[in-house]
Amino acid sequence: MASHIVGYPRMGPKRELKFALESFWDKKSSAEDLQKVAADLRSAIWKQMADAGIKYIPSNTFSYYDQVLDATSMLGAVPPRYGWNGGEIGFDTYFSMARGNASVPAMEMTKWFDTNYHFIVPELGPDVNFSYASHKAVDEYKEAKSLGVDTVPVLVGPVSYLLLSKPAKGVEKTFSLLSLLPKILPIYKEVISELKAAGASWIQFDEPTLVLDLDSHQLQAFTAAYADLESALSGLNVLIETYFADLTTEAYKTLVGLKGVTAYGLDLVRGTQTIDLVKAGFPEGKYLFAGVVDGRNIWANDLASSLSTLQQLEAIVGKDKLVVSTSCSLLHTAVDLVNETKLDDEIKSWLAFAAQKVVEVNALAKALAGQKDEAFFAANAAAQASRKSSPRVTNEAVQKAAAALKGSDHRRATNVSARLDAQQKKLNLPVLPTTTIGSFPQTLELRRVRREFKANKISEEDYVKAIKEEIKKVVDLQEELDIDVLVHGEPERNDMVEYFGEQLSGFAFTVNGWVQSYGSRCVKPPIIYGDVSRPKPMTVFWSSTAQSMTQRPMKGMLTGPVTILNWSFVRNDQPRFETCYQIALAIKDEVEDLEKAGINVIQIDEAALREGLPLRKSEHAFYLKWAVHSFRITNCGVQDTTQIHTHMCYSNFNDIIHSIIDMDADVITIENSRSDEKLLSVFREGVKYGAGIGPGVYDIHSPRIPSTEEIADRIDKMLAVLETNILWVNPDCGLKTRKYAEVKPALNNMVAAAKLLRTQLASAK
Repeated sequence: MASHIVGYPRMGPKRELKFALESFWDKKSSAEDLQKVAADLRSAIWKQMADAGIKYIPSNTFSYYDQVLDATSMLGAVPPRYGWNGGEIGFDTYFSMARGNASVPAMEMTKWFDTNYHFIVPELGPDVNFSYASHKAVDEYKEAKSLGVDTVPVLVGPVSYLLLSKPAKGVEKTFSLLSLLPKILPIYKEVISELKAAGASWIQFDEPTLVLDLDSHQLQAFTAAYADLESALSGLNVLIETYFADLTTEAYKTLVGLKGVTAYGLDLVRGTQTIDLVKAGFPEGKYLFAGVVDGRNIWANDLASSLSTLQQLEAIVGKDKLVVSTSCSLLHTAVDLVNETKLDDEIKSWLAFAAQKVVEVNALAKALAGQKDEAFFAANAAAQASRKSSPRVTNEAVQKAAAALKGSDHRRATNVSARLDAQQKKLNLPVLPTTTIGSFPQTLELRRVRREFKANKISEEDYVKAIKEEIKKVVDLQEELDIDVLVHGEPERNDMVEYFGEQLSGFAFTVNGWVQSYGSRCVKPPIIYGDVSRPKPMTVFWSSTAQSMTQRPMKGMLTGPVTILNWSFVRNDQPRFETCYQIALAIKDEVEDLEKAGINVIQIDEAALREGLPLRKSEHAFYLKWAVHSFRITNCGVQDTTQIHTHMCYSNFNDIIHSIIDMDADVITIENSRSDEKLLSVFREGVKYGAGIGPGVYDIHSPRIPSTEEIADRIDKMLAVLETNILWVNPDCGLKTRKYAEVKPALNNMVAAAKLLRTQLASAK
């Protein structure tokens, strides 16, 4: 019985790629140095899978930034502003598209389906001259082969590539991206031809958009694309991989009817109903790559349950046609549990990271073939039973409090316009008030202080002194820049979710459980294993300390319950909304303590609210109801004069704008600049928004410093669709990933632009 892995984490067990990328970007190392680190990581990954007994090992799932940008490079679809003149795309052009450069901004970045991973959105139009401009897929196949590993090269499928793209600036929004299929398929044929010549026997096309709500025209594009590729693919085994949700009946029919396709990869973890489609009919002689091991969470697989599922499928598709696989790429989980030295043995026994999931896949394949490792299965069964019965998982008081939430919608008593009036009397802010989103640059010295405190190398007294000095520096800088509503810069926090999780019960933490978010940015999601509560205040000391340093309003900075949920590895033994309500009650306690401590502006970030939106429209309403309700729970008890902010970033918000309004925040700051001000189109189309709103005026994920004129132009566009008295001026997101040399001039230009517009508005009266 064969085994398969859809994809594998790229960063390395100790984030080796992250540090190599950042060293290269900072011009501290060469392209050759970066390429060597990458080659060593790829070699280790392939060897690990081969040693574990995996038959179908993927290649070309490694990326220096993201796999969609790799596909854009392969197709030569470089926007003209990057000055690429043809030939093989090098690092300069590649990273300029991803990060921008001194003269031009980056391409748009957005969330990869409903994950916390991001991709660079292709910008396409009728005039794009596609050409075969990156041979990465073939090069990596040959590289693996030279190491004695025969791999399955993985390409982003042509239809998903187009469906995930957007019309370039200046191209009509109604332009049919699928009309470009005849232009990109010849390049796919070139890649296929080279892979065949190099000796590939299998090829994997990732077509995850098949799980979305697609119309008949979009489904027909899959049929047309693979019919066109059929002759080029002749002689190859072709796997079409789908993941993240169930297939609709129509999508399943389309998938199994594709010409020239040998195998179908299905996510049977999040796509539980897809099994019914397989049972109702599976094409004879085809392979089913059954994704029974969860690629998006860190819980050990219930091997007995998975084996039962596989045995049912084996009876349908045939013994030699069933391949055990992961539900999706393991990119979305941590790398290796072996590196976790501080997790206690009980919790550790409940977990499986990417390396352990590879072993699980192979153990299931061997069990299906009659070579069951009884000891391995027995240990797994014992861990499953331990997790179900452990007293540390359940807190009856928390469950009772969460159950009592039913029956109220937890809205503030006064409407938002009356609250804004009361807040303005108290805060006395100018028109177009300026603020930032929360974090300031995390310097090497600051990271050293936090690291040494965690390792007990410095005293708590020395740690507090160092953090207070950092806060004072950030407060003084903001006053010098003349920003209106200040932040303390979050110097005590390495990560916005991890920081809160460390102080809430029901959470566990890893040392090296890093997961790639985009580029070199990694996050270390906490593990929610039990009921959640707040034993004591979490941020009140630092916020009060910061407020004591200034007469200006100081924002209390919290992460919202939905974002904590969506950016954690969440327990899978109860519905997600129940866990979210528990977190909401914990954050509510913190909000009310901040208010008592004299903090008049409190920001509750819900950066990931949109990210958790189910991929199916039929499931949107239920998710949005409990997600928005969870946010309202956090602040329903504050006074009218306490201003509640929230922040959202890097997603398409237009389709949930009414739910955002229903959150009933006083002010929302929201990513806008990198997505070509897509957000503003909602207001142009007549959506009325009465609360405060700060669409981001510049992209913080690029080192580029915007000019005062550029920012003023952005604010002008906002004023064309939003009332002057509700508009705020702020960056897109937090500033922790930037350097002070970039932050100071950018914020200086932002404040100057706000003042310029204030002067113009005053003289126009």
